Amino acid sequence: MTLDVRDETLVELMDDPACDPARLSATLRRFGVVNRLVSGWGGLYAVTLRPYLAGLGRPARVLDLGCGGGDVVVRLARRAAGDGLDVEWTGIDPDPRAHAAATARGAPPGVRFRCADTTMLLAEGDSYDVVISNHVLHHLGTELTSFTDASLALSRGLVLHSDIARSRAAYALYAAAIQPLAPGTFLRTDGLRSIRRSYTVGELQAALDDARPGMWRVGGGRPFRVVALATAHG
Repeated sequence: MTLDVRDETLVELMDDPACDPARLSATLRRFGVVNRLVSGWGGLYAVTLRPYLAGLGRPARVLDLGCGGGDVVVRLARRAAGDGLDVEWTGIDPDPRAHAAATARGAPPGVRFRCADTTMLLAEGDSYDVVISNHVLHHLGTELTSFTDASLALSRGLVLHSDIARSRAAYALYAAAIQPLAPGTFLRTDGLRSIRRSYTVGELQAALDDARPGMWRVGGGRPFRVVALATAHG
């Protein structure tokens, strides 16, 4: 095994339509804990998302692409409500198993979940003030450009994609730290495969620049994170 290059050949166990439904359900539920610890959305909300939404001076709409079990969008919605922001939040995921987990979680006021993909939303002519994703980019191969282009087309303002940054340190620390949460889930195997599939900052910047030079700004954010930001002109 090497972490010097991105390994796109790896397939995560939870992406198998025939995977164990009980382990998948447990994995999606425990993502709430994992994302709270490692995803960095608390900092992204404080530094980028909250100031942007507050600066609009009006009710806003935010879309979370590939929302999985819905924990990130629910957490952000609660933070925004606590700050007195008027925001409508939508989380979409094309996988009906993820959608079922999100709806089972329950949505606070102002949050809705849909079993849908970007193609469906674009066909409906929908648009949002902010489009985000968490831990989606590393799943993509040749679809990276179509996915990020769709996120720009769906936004009339900010687009923010956050993911894992591949490194030996991230791999080693995750392998050790995930042990208490891993039993009965896919968290350990899939998490380590995710890291091996993930981009470095430089790799992601180069990949996005190939299709849309100068559109995206890619940075490191928190340790072991890669964040791609753009401003759409919808």
